[in-house]
Amino acid sequence: MDVRRADERYPGGDPAAGIESWHAFSFGPHYDPDNLRFGAMIACNEERLAPGAGFDEHPHSHMEIVTWVVEGELTHRDSTGRETVVVAGDVQRLSAAAGVRHVERNAGPAPLTFIQTWLAPLHPGGTPSYETVHGIADSTPYAIPEAGAMLHIRRLSAGERTAVPDAACVYVHVVRGEVRLGAEKLGEGDAVRLTGEEGAEAIGVTATELLVWELPS
Repeated sequence: MDVRRADERYPGGDPAAGIESWHAFSFGPHYDPDNLRFGAMIACNEERLAPGAGFDEHPHSHMEIVTWVVEGELTHRDSTGRETVVVAGDVQRLSAAAGVRHVERNAGPAPLTFIQTWLAPLHPGGTPSYETVHGIADSTPYAIPEAGAMLHIRRLSAGERTAVPDAACVYVHVVRGEVRLGAEKLGEGDAVRLTGEEGAEAIGVTATELLVWELPS
């Protein structure tokens, strides 16, 4: 059980342009050979965009990009011809496959915060694809078969308990609120990496929202 606190994340982005980024893994100029990936996960970034700010068109390949909007509206456009607005409670997945280009912007009137995870696919190449699932429920896991991964959204009230899946690798990210996992109390932006753990349980200290990833080793 490896606890990573929010203030240990690597800062990035361009604050002068309204972009703040916080990286959980080795990223860009923040090279850390001991923190390159966890199972299939190669990035888990918290992005904050001011109104009008965003990422201009840029390429990706050989990764599954899964985005969870915390607040605000994310406008997405990519080279597959898709253009969508993703809001809080939606899950967005872009399978970059052999190569895709996309734009991500905050075209709305309010600040935007989203958590974006990059997963290594089981097999490289293929044709890019895209989907958005609106208003995903706690009881409905979201599968990313291309990476052999599963995402669970868990929303807990104070004192409520939830089982953490038994898997080779489990990554828990606290989106909001406070939660207790084992002997550790976790706050917003904190994360836990579990390897070969069984019977783990999360207990809400306050109302909380968690992203819980089941990952292949």
